[in-house]
Amino acid sequence: MYKLWDQLQQAKGYEWVELSHSLNNDSPYWAGIPEGAVELCKTVYDWGNPMLECLIHTYKFPGQFGTHIDFPCHFIKGAASSEQYGVANMVYPLCVLDITPQVAKDVHYAVTVADILAYEEQYGKIPEGAFVALRTDWYKNWPDMNALSGIAENGSENFPGWSMEALQFLVEERNIAMNGHETLDTDASALAAAAGDLACERYVLSKGLLQVEVLCNLDKVPAAGAVAVVSWPRIEGATGLPARVFAVFEK
Repeated sequence: MYKLWDQLQQAKGYEWVELSHSLNNDSPYWAGIPEGAVELCKTVYDWGNPMLECLIHTYKFPGQFGTHIDFPCHFIKGAASSEQYGVANMVYPLCVLDITPQVAKDVHYAVTVADILAYEEQYGKIPEGAFVALRTDWYKNWPDMNALSGIAENGSENFPGWSMEALQFLVEERNIAMNGHETLDTDASALAAAAGDLACERYVLSKGLLQVEVLCNLDKVPAAGAVAVVSWPRIEGATGLPARVFAVFEK
């Protein structure tokens, strides 16, 4: 009767790694969101109230805040929003593509199909339904918004990311369920500037897939073999929500 529970007890001895940033009132968010959009832990019911001795807070934040999940309606008008994804969409085999050596040489580097094939040569074919995360170690710039955006002296944004070709390969040839990255946006900044749009993000969401942005600690999990858990609040109609993401793997 308690077979699953016994297995969970065994899993508690595995390695558990946090993949989401901690948030507070000073945490960065996209400049296009109006100032004052974040107000965490505002006390609305304090200790000493004669009705009931307890503490209650309210929380105000944009959907795309910190480590967050994006739903298709974020970029595709009329597409699926948060309520159309449930608990079956929260657990995935995790594949981590490490492009940190390339990024060290070129801050605008966009992962290629060749990078993916090189990964598979070493770790095996990416499984169907996987969560493929792009490791750039960009999370180490958190919580400096200018560093996260790679702001140069001329005001331009400069950071690595996905290429359209790589995402199309993963979606159409490997049938992945979700992609993720440590940067603020899906698209490498140079590609976004050239397209005048976040075309890679728009492509992923147009396919009805999910993505997680602003991940952290991908350097602390194996490239293959871990399981990722992606959870979010059950709020209807959301285009995106802060997410608690973690990886579990055998030591």
